[in-house]
Amino acid sequence: MTTLPAHTAVTGKTVTKAVLFHELGGPEVLEVEDVPLAEPGPGEVGFRVEAIGLNRAEALFRAGTYYYQPTLPGSRLGYEAAGVVEAVGEGVTAFAPGDAVMAAANFDFGVHGVYGERVVLPEESVVRAPDGVDAVTSAAMWLTYSTAYGGLVETGGLAPGDHVVITGASSGVGTAAIQTALRMGAFPIATTRGEAKRQRLLELGAEHVITTDSEDLVKEVKRITGGQGARLAFDAVGGPRFAALGDALAPGGTTVIYGTLDQRPVQLSLNWPLTVHAYANGALTRQEDFRRRAAAFIGSGLTSGALEPVIAETFDGLERITEAHRLMESNAHTGKIVVRV
Repeated sequence: MTTLPAHTAVTGKTVTKAVLFHELGGPEVLEVEDVPLAEPGPGEVGFRVEAIGLNRAEALFRAGTYYYQPTLPGSRLGYEAAGVVEAVGEGVTAFAPGDAVMAAANFDFGVHGVYGERVVLPEESVVRAPDGVDAVTSAAMWLTYSTAYGGLVETGGLAPGDHVVITGASSGVGTAAIQTALRMGAFPIATTRGEAKRQRLLELGAEHVITTDSEDLVKEVKRITGGQGARLAFDAVGGPRFAALGDALAPGGTTVIYGTLDQRPVQLSLNWPLTVHAYANGALTRQEDFRRRAAAFIGSGLTSGALEPVIAETFDGLERITEAHRLMESNAHTGKIVVRV
């Protein structure tokens, strides 16, 4: 087993910098602290983090509104990071020191959170980064594109010629979903609350943009599709408005809900027959075959130029994590927020 280099030593223990929180709350509860750094055990991989990708789930977790709760005090945080392997544990053969890797986001991030300088993860929670892709791009890529691919293609069955309604379209997953739909030969219909992001979403490839604060979602989708309705909806929001997505579908359509930004109860459409999938990316990414398929789809898309992560802003240094979370919660950005470590 290769030994990890020490970041610092306190009372003889190897430690590293990591972001923790000790109480629920806003971005201000996040703190950068020294934490113990263990050598990788059997089946584990240790890597130096070069960049971290932020996700809305982390803001919900920090506030106590995610679907599972942090263990306080001292909870870790973070699903998505890119870096370089420094050490591997006994039995690990898929990775070696020097490999460029990404976190697979299929773990409890209260325990394995990757907001830090160095992390140790189970081997099945690590994927190889695409060749020639820098760390900032890699950190903005895996969770968003694996969610878009897994939700739209493997779960939703998206096919060429389909119209798909994408809510929260200016988010990291939303922009990845637009690109994924285009790559599949489908027609992405993006939704956003106001006019501010309409032009940017069109520039990113949305065939149509519906502003839900001023336009009727169902009427607009019906108009765009010649009265037929969309074949698929991909939703990050949930809540009472989820019913309108089902109303906007063609008979026999499919809705895939992957997020619950609206914490109110989800309301279902009566536009039956209707298929509703509650999508959990973490469950799929625990399957080796899915990780292989998703990596192939993402890697080939990056190579061809069909997929290109949209990065809203990059912050330098773990100490700027609070500022980065404030931007994420402002909803003023389009695409992913990345922190370079």
